[in-house]
Amino acid sequence: MVTHVAAEANGDERGALLAFIEEQRGGIRRALLGLTEEQARTRPSVSELSLGGLLKHVAEVEQSWIARAKQEPPAVRRDESNWHETFQLVGDETVASQLAYWEQVAAGTEKFIRSAPSLDDTFPLPPDPWFPPEGRVSLRWLCLHLIRETARHAGHADIIRESLDGKTAFELVALEQGGSWG
Repeated sequence: MVTHVAAEANGDERGALLAFIEEQRGGIRRALLGLTEEQARTRPSVSELSLGGLLKHVAEVEQSWIARAKQEPPAVRRDESNWHETFQLVGDETVASQLAYWEQVAAGTEKFIRSAPSLDDTFPLPPDPWFPPEGRVSLRWLCLHLIRETARHAGHADIIRESLDGKTAFELVALEQGGSWG
């Protein structure tokens, strides 16, 4: 992404990890700037991905990983019957409602990571076939995973947005800051 993450305070690993997660969240939020609900739901390629769907997916994934770390069930259970809904706005879901939800999720992530005794603390992975049996991961791993997951989809969001109206990440950063690019 075209933004800069400030260097962490000496020894503030948690702050650095959280800042990189937030930077990638910003890429997805910016990709939605100035779009209508219809545009946010548009799939400009053969892919099932839309910007609204990506927004919903990253919020849901972040919430579910923090729930796993707390050893709680995720807010939404996904399986083969409803997995497709993680990538699309359904019913009365809107970009605004998903952004508000993600803001709550992000605040919960920040609070949880900041209050954990250690980033070395571990939690069990779910018994899904793509995870090792009886696998465990650390909170550090969790933060790195959230960076990777969100960054991957921020890249998708850049491509989708540019396909919709030609706006690039640089233009969206300028738009967010009230200016213009170039």
